[in-house]
Amino acid sequence: MSDAPSTSTLQWGTPLQPQGKRLLLLGSGELGREVTLEAMRLGIEVIAADAYAHAPAMQIAHRSHVIDMFDGAQLRSLVLAEKPDWIVPEIEAIATDTLQALETEGWRVIPTARATQLTMNREGIRRLAAEELGLKTSPYRFAHTKAEYEAAIAELGLPCVVKPIMSSSGKGQTMVRSDYQIQQAWDYAQAGGRKQGTSVIVEGFVAFDTEITLLTVRAVDGTFFCPPIGHVQVDGDYRESWQPCNLSTQTRQKCETIAGKITDALGGWGIFGVELFIEGDPAGEQTVYFSEVSPRPHDTGMVTMISQICSEFELHARAILGLPIGEIQLIGPGASAVILAEGVSDTPTFTGMAEALQVPTSKLRLFGKPTCRPKRRMGVALALGTTTDEARQRAHACAERVKVH
Repeated sequence: MSDAPSTSTLQWGTPLQPQGKRLLLLGSGELGREVTLEAMRLGIEVIAADAYAHAPAMQIAHRSHVIDMFDGAQLRSLVLAEKPDWIVPEIEAIATDTLQALETEGWRVIPTARATQLTMNREGIRRLAAEELGLKTSPYRFAHTKAEYEAAIAELGLPCVVKPIMSSSGKGQTMVRSDYQIQQAWDYAQAGGRKQGTSVIVEGFVAFDTEITLLTVRAVDGTFFCPPIGHVQVDGDYRESWQPCNLSTQTRQKCETIAGKITDALGGWGIFGVELFIEGDPAGEQTVYFSEVSPRPHDTGMVTMISQICSEFELHARAILGLPIGEIQLIGPGASAVILAEGVSDTPTFTGMAEALQVPTSKLRLFGKPTCRPKRRMGVALALGTTTDEARQRAHACAERVKVH
């Protein structure tokens, strides 16, 4: 069921009652936690699932289940038992073939099962963007063997970026700058991919000047674009973001055109995180490259919890439920900075919250993850400013005061 009901026929009861509507969240991390909160505020019953117990969204959902989401039989059993009105993937590591079968049988997958499957696999989404839609991307080659990998690097040259076909949060990603890194990058991609013997994508390096996320919402009343979000990644994983990222009118229009094309091709309703590279002088002509897209809230979009009247999570919930979006309004320049763990613990504790919240306009979100490991994202600091530079300074100051033990 790819189409939602019209706004004139929307009706639901209260959670845990026969007339209530159910949302099944597949993946229960920090982004899913915020989606859960927004759905519950609109009177929706939420069931959270993940591969481990006590994940952030599980702690607040009406019910939770621990399953292997790569196991199609477990995923199907969960859907048949819970009978959700919406199946909402929050992560990429899911048995997408099962989702497609369930959608064919009449279950509603957000935004669509096809979108989930294509974006889980970098080969699928890159071929859609570059070869079917004609969007500008970095030069790339796919390699399914070690020999193909070495040939791809020889053809594209150094520096280049190597990523597993299927991974998340920068796992397995390497910037290869010299010959001695070629073997290391291959080994790291194999370790960081979602399955043994993983294929890789080798991307020619683009000397971009700006990297942005353009949150794009497809809803009952049209397609909407949030103000561009600038961000910094380290080893492919987000560390800070700010909104708005100032772009010329012409460049922003190029970004919105690309985001509109890729999200239209994926279809369905909900929010999409479209990642773009921008090359060139802001005062002159700029080139925009499509990088990746996530058919769900984006980690860099956590800044919208302070910078927009409706966060990306509220926008996602509205779109899923068939509610109108209207105008997306910015409160003011905002920023986010992540709070990382440095060690390993089954019982992490936090200090410095009182000192952190002395930073003007600051807010904290601690995710409640039950365990930590080095560089695991455990929380985020948010702040406003009169400029994005001031907001970034405040978010950093807030994040630095919180320690994970």
